Amino acid sequence: MNIDNQGLVLMGSAIGAGLAVIAGIGPGVGQGIAAGYGASAVGRNPGAKGDVMSTMLLGQAVAETTGLYGLVVALILLFANPLYSKIS
Repeated sequence: MNIDNQGLVLMGSAIGAGLAVIAGIGPGVGQGIAAGYGASAVGRNPGAKGDVMSTMLLGQAVAETTGLYGLVVALILLFANPLYSKIS
């Protein structure tokens, strides 16, 4: 079985896209932990709900960017592959 250059680039791109999507696991776990600690903090001090919620949501938004970057890289590798056009 022969693998030509195009097949090799497509195979590598698919593997790379899969690995890039795995980057979504970290933010998911981190956001779950942050939400748990935020709920615990509000349970201990209900008067600080506004401060706790705003800080938690800001932290979750920053954490989510890592997952979104992984998704963007995966979409680029699958649909706008910059290496595929360079193959002779």
